[in-house]
Amino acid sequence: MRMSPRCTQINRRAFLQTSGALGATLLAGGTFPFASAAETTKRQFHASLSIKALEENPELLPIVAKAGVDAVWVAAFLQGSWHYPPETVALWKQRIEAAGMAMHHITVPLGHPSFTEQTPDYMDSAQYLPWQAGVRPDGQRYLGVSVHPPAAEVNAEGVGKLYQAAPGTIFLDDDFRLAPSPHDIGGCFCDKHRQAFLKKHYYSDTQWDEMINAINQRSLTPMLRAWLNDACDELTACFRTQQQVLPPGRLGIMVMYLGSEKAGIRLSDYKDTPMRVGELMFNDASFAPVKGKTDELFSALFHRRFVTPENAYSETTAWPPDGLSAANLAAKFAVSTLSDVRNSMMMSGITPYPLSYWDTLAPAMKTHRALHERLAGHVPRGPFKHFWGEHSRWVGDANPFSLFLASGIPFEVIDTPAADGYTFLSDADARALDKKVFEMSGGTAVYRDTAGLNVAGARPLPESLDALFSLKHELLPSLKDTPYVVEDVPVVCAWYPTAKIAALWNLSEQRQALTLAFQGGEHTVTAGPLELALIDL
Repeated sequence: MRMSPRCTQINRRAFLQTSGALGATLLAGGTFPFASAAETTKRQFHASLSIKALEENPELLPIVAKAGVDAVWVAAFLQGSWHYPPETVALWKQRIEAAGMAMHHITVPLGHPSFTEQTPDYMDSAQYLPWQAGVRPDGQRYLGVSVHPPAAEVNAEGVGKLYQAAPGTIFLDDDFRLAPSPHDIGGCFCDKHRQAFLKKHYYSDTQWDEMINAINQRSLTPMLRAWLNDACDELTACFRTQQQVLPPGRLGIMVMYLGSEKAGIRLSDYKDTPMRVGELMFNDASFAPVKGKTDELFSALFHRRFVTPENAYSETTAWPPDGLSAANLAAKFAVSTLSDVRNSMMMSGITPYPLSYWDTLAPAMKTHRALHERLAGHVPRGPFKHFWGEHSRWVGDANPFSLFLASGIPFEVIDTPAADGYTFLSDADARALDKKVFEMSGGTAVYRDTAGLNVAGARPLPESLDALFSLKHELLPSLKDTPYVVEDVPVVCAWYPTAKIAALWNLSEQRQALTLAFQGGEHTVTAGPLELALIDL
C-alpha cells in the first residue's frame, strides 16, 4: 500500500458526522451478495480506499459501487498502531456492504520498506516501533523491512481484533518482505541476527565476511543459501503467527515486483493463500516504455506459478494517485487478464484516484470481465519461454529479459528449462548456465549480449525489439502451426490453444492494424492504443 498524508484517529461521533452524506440512502438498500461469495472463475475488481478518503469524499463510495467494484479494502492497523479503532472499521463495513460491496482489510505489519532510518515524508515517525528497525549488509540501519520481537505477536493481536470487529480477508501490505527493493538481497544483518545465524550453522566471523562478499558478488554460496533460507523461515513464521488467529484463507500476502527468496519470500510457502502478484510501473514515465509493460507482465506471470488464479490479486497501483493516467491505469487490467489473475486490486494509498478516473475505469472493468471470462482457466502456449530461475530468485537483480513478450510470438511460462523453443534468461541465470549449475534439456537458451558471457550452446541477443523481430523472421518457416503477428510492432501475442483464441495486447500508443498468421491463413484486427483484442482461431 502506497501511503501519502498520515492517517488521523476519529471517534464514533466524528465518524457519524462525516459519513452522514452516505446515510440512509445506502442503508436503505440492504445487503447484497459480496465478492467473497461470487463465482471464483469470474473476474473481480477491488478498490483500496482509506477511511480518510471515504470521510472526506462522500461521493466516492457511490461512484466506485456504480463503476462495478466488488469489494472495498480499508487500512486501520499500520506499523503496530491503530489509526482507526475497530469500532470505526465495523461501522464502515456496514456502509460498504449496504452499498453492495464486500469490505476487507489491509495492514502494514512491518512498515513501508526504506533504505535509511529517515521516516518517509508521508509517515509519522511515532508509527514506527523499535522492532521494525533493520540493518543492511553494509551496516546501514533502515526502517520497515525486518522482523524483531514482538512484531509477529503485535500483528497477530491486531489482525485478530480486525477480524472480530469486521470479518473479512486481510492482506499484509506494503510488500511483506525482508529486502528494501526487488534488487536487494535481504534479511536483517543486525548483531542479533548475525550471532544467531553463526551459532545455528556453526559458522565463524571470518565466514560471515565471506558471505557479505558473496552478497556483493551475487554468488549463491551454500552459506548465503542458508542465510536466505533462515530469512524465509522468519518471514513465513511471522505470517503463520498471524494466520493462526484467523480462519483458513483469510490472510494474504502482498509480494513486490519479482518478490522471491532473496527478499525472504519463499513463494511455495504461500501457495494456498491469497497473494498479490508483484507489479511496479506506478506512474506514466515507468509504464510508457514497452519494456515497462513487458516487465510488469513478466512479474505477474512469474508469481502465477505459485498461486491459483482464484487466490491471485493484482497490484493495479498509481503512485502518486494521479501519477498514472486513467488510460494507463485501465491498460494495466490487461496484465491480469493475460496472466489469469482473477482479482484486480486498484490502489493509490491514502489519497484516492481523481474521481474522474472512474469514468475511464468503469467501462474498462466491464470489458475485461468479458475478455477474462473467455480466457479463464486456459494456459498460454508458444515457442518463446518465460523463465525466472533459481539464481534470479535468490541472488539476481530485478531486470528480466522480458522484451520477447512484445515480439508478437506466443509464449509459455516454465519453471525448468524447456526441451524445445527459446528460453530467455536473466543475467543471473545465464551465469549459472555458464557455470553448469543447470543444463538445458534440448531447447535454446537466449541471454543478453551485454552479460559479458560466452555460454556454450546458448545464443546472445540484444534485448531490443529490432533483434527480437529479426529472430522472429528466422523462425517463420517453423511457425506454420503457431499463430504469430505478421507486423513488426510491439504487441503481446498470447495463444490459448484449448480456448482456440489468440489475445493480442497492443503495447503502442497508436491504433494498430494487426495481422495474425496461422496455419496458412490470416486474421486481421484493429487494436486501439494499449487495447487487448481477442481473435478466434
